[in-house]
Amino acid sequence: MELIIQNDELYQLVPVTKQMMEHISLLVKEIDCFDLCDILRLHLTTYHDSWNLHIMNDGSGYFYGCICK
Repeated sequence: MELIIQNDELYQLVPVTKQMMEHISLLVKEIDCFDLCDILRLHLTTYHDSWNLHIMNDGSGYFYGCICK
């Protein structure tokens, strides 16, 4: 799975790492990629209502979505 991040009008694919998942505990054994994408979005971003954007908490850009492999 990779995150799609927009930064300076360029899109980057960022692989999901164990460090991104370290503070997330999943209560179910099986979870699909799209649900995991939503969980990561909630954990790694802050939503700005006036801009209608999810901004990455680490300042790396705007969260656009995920690619499931």
